[in-house]
Amino acid sequence: MTERLQKLLSQRGIASRRGAEKLISAGRVTVNGKVAAIGQQADVQADRICVDGTHIGQPPRYEYLLLNKPKGVVSTCDDPQGRKTVLDLLEAELRDGTGLHPVGRLDADSTGAILLTNDGQLTYQLTHPQHRLPKVYQVRVEGSPSNEVLKRWRKGVMLMGRKTAPAEVAVIRQLPKARSLLRITLTEGRNRQIRRVAESLGHPVTALHRTKIGSLSLGNLPRGRYRSLSKDEVAQLKRSSALPAKTST
Repeated sequence: MTERLQKLLSQRGIASRRGAEKLISAGRVTVNGKVAAIGQQADVQADRICVDGTHIGQPPRYEYLLLNKPKGVVSTCDDPQGRKTVLDLLEAELRDGTGLHPVGRLDADSTGAILLTNDGQLTYQLTHPQHRLPKVYQVRVEGSPSNEVLKRWRKGVMLMGRKTAPAEVAVIRQLPKARSLLRITLTEGRNRQIRRVAESLGHPVTALHRTKIGSLSLGNLPRGRYRSLSKDEVAQLKRSSALPAKTST
């Protein structure tokens, strides 16, 4: 069965669909020895598809892991600065040659739930701009946000020229040293969004921990450890991440 090259590459965890388009545009993908073109289709059973001269082969066994990221670990596959990455926390058999990669990011100073998979289609769905899977955070901030501040945060705040989507923000409890613990639920994931909004509202973040991604919860998973998702969890994640069907106009 023939499929678009972008899909075949993403299914194997080589790159997202957008990343696959860049690889093809750069002339790094060949089909049966010929440089591929954007939009080209191929049959992985009948055609020899290579990236940088390496045959992509059959799709790997898909893995789906939930990791409790510690502070100081970066949410990338490698780091030019030599910092520990989320892949460094995995056993060698999962880390080497499987195509596992983090879906989305937590900044190095943040902790908590992050999903790793080599399922390119799921990665594409979860990172698509139309996707709105809720993520829940426990956030420690300086001071005690007033009702007016909380109201502004919930409605959305202008951030770098664009208003943030409405958020659920609740005070869990007041903490010593004039700090507060909040529970925040977001359906978008702009870069360092919670930290930037909190700073703009006068309540800088002192700690940020993600507890849930959609229906996936860390529960009692220790910091720095990971677990495989169950079949039911994978099925639920795929259902909840499905993108709206395209409609003709």
